[in-house]
Amino acid sequence: MTDLLPDAARISSLLDPSGVFDEVRVVATTGSTNHDVAALARDGVGEGLVLVSGEQTAGRGRLDRSWVSPPGASISMSLLLRPLPPFPQWGWLSLLAGMAVASAVEDLAPDPTDVTLKWPNDVLLRGDKLCGILSERIEHADGARAVVGIGINVSLTRDQLPVPAATSLALAGLPTDQSVIVAGVLGHFSRYYRLWSRSGSLREEYQARCASIGAELTIVVDEHRRVHGIGRGVDAYGRLEVATARGVETFAVGDVVHARLKP
Repeated sequence: MTDLLPDAARISSLLDPSGVFDEVRVVATTGSTNHDVAALARDGVGEGLVLVSGEQTAGRGRLDRSWVSPPGASISMSLLLRPLPPFPQWGWLSLLAGMAVASAVEDLAPDPTDVTLKWPNDVLLRGDKLCGILSERIEHADGARAVVGIGINVSLTRDQLPVPAATSLALAGLPTDQSVIVAGVLGHFSRYYRLWSRSGSLREEYQARCASIGAELTIVVDEHRRVHGIGRGVDAYGRLEVATARGVETFAVGDVVHARLKP
């Protein structure tokens, strides 16, 4: 239904005026919300802008994977930020976004324990991928910006899902009002972002809800290297600590495969 699609005025009306985001733009379609917001960041636009698109035709996920969304079936949104913590801490931004999406979905779910996180940037609903996140640093003469892109499967059918181990809110029987979902994500992100801005880390909060902690898993570092172990925690920079046969190893990047989620 069209009244479930994102509406800028309605999203803004649902936001706390004291939050981080003070400008919400909604477009029907674009190639990539991250690309569009990055261009604005290079032009000097400051923190607080959000771009939401009803369709994304040339989006990009981690490791240059394609992220394409069919019209009206998912949320593609990008946030423009100017973080205060020093750059080494910016690895937290994707983790904060995952926490924000997870919290917003928990607000909609009959059983909040159905929602979990997989390091570094996946939100899982009943063990299947619901959301992906990509954060980028954009240089500018008066200070670098960060663009955080978020893609949420809202009303995709089983045939439209990008991979078999994915899901959507509709398939899980959850509400699909996109304005409410976007406002929920932005509200929770503002809360986590401000806590992180003061401390530079949300280690305890993240570890408490990440399914990768304590799980048997494999880190796919690249096509030549796979590391097996048990997720032990995250460090002060949001990097994953894994107990392996060689001791505790720390990973800043890599695909995580949970043993219990393998087909």
